[in-house]
Amino acid sequence: MQVILKTAFSISTVAVLTAMALPAGAQEAAFTVSAGEVEDRKSVFATVESVDVVSARARIGGTVTELLVDEGSPVQAGQMIARVVDEKLALQTKSVDARIESLTSQRDLAETTLARSEKLFSTGAIPKSRLDEARSALEVADRSLAAAEAERQVLDQTRVEGDVLSPAAGRILTVQVRKGSVVLPGEPIATLAAEAYILRLQLPERHAMFISQGDEVQVAERGLGALTPASGANLRSGMIRQVYPEIRGGRVSADVEVAGLGDFFVGERIRVWIGTGKRPAIVVPETYLYARYGLTFAKLSDGREVVVQPGLPQDGGVEVLSGLEAGDVLSHP
Repeated sequence: MQVILKTAFSISTVAVLTAMALPAGAQEAAFTVSAGEVEDRKSVFATVESVDVVSARARIGGTVTELLVDEGSPVQAGQMIARVVDEKLALQTKSVDARIESLTSQRDLAETTLARSEKLFSTGAIPKSRLDEARSALEVADRSLAAAEAERQVLDQTRVEGDVLSPAAGRILTVQVRKGSVVLPGEPIATLAAEAYILRLQLPERHAMFISQGDEVQVAERGLGALTPASGANLRSGMIRQVYPEIRGGRVSADVEVAGLGDFFVGERIRVWIGTGKRPAIVVPETYLYARYGLTFAKLSDGREVVVQPGLPQDGGVEVLSGLEAGDVLSHP
């Protein structure tokens, strides 16, 4: 008799503890199955592209004496990536410096002559024409000296322009020269991809009607291979920023804007999932489904259990492919 009472007490205790463990109202909660729409997503590959590909060019002709970058090097806007030296600039600078010294001496002599002429003119020893000639000689000397100094500044600026600077921040794609190469003005030294990267999609023509600017896409991380959004992978969201209006070879192109692509290689392929239209489907919260004997069941409100075929996770639950129909009322198992 004591054993029976202990057993009954144990069963009652377990029942009470079980009821306390369940969420409030879990047994009374019911879910009415209804037909809705889900968006089909297609897995495609996108290529990492740079929004802008620019060239760093030599501004003067000469010999490349320094090459400070290589393929793949990150650069900042205005960073020096190479130096071009024209040996004739040094000789021209010496020539201009010598001419500046000569013109400076001529100017000093013209100043002395003008001062002497003004003194003699004040005493009436020389006519006014001699004084005007002295003034004109000083003005000519001043302007000749200014022209020589401007020419020297041009040479200095030309020497500065031998530094090849990066036109934008990004990464070097190709380097067209090597140290010791002879280049001409305007010749490209290196090609770089600007820091802003996008994903370039190439979709079959039949999907052109389903994509538009502003649509959201899901982007896989590097190396996820064939993982899907349903696998719980760490996916990133992107947005279609441009759809090109031309179809080439039966494919439509679109650009996707995604944050954090700076560590990818230009030309690297990434798996992307895009929406390709909506279809009718039944979506049930996952808590109403349970597994037993390798099958998935759902419990109806009248107590019957039905075998269902689950599909991919969707917003609000799991898609049910078969076993349920609109109007069924489910209860928690």
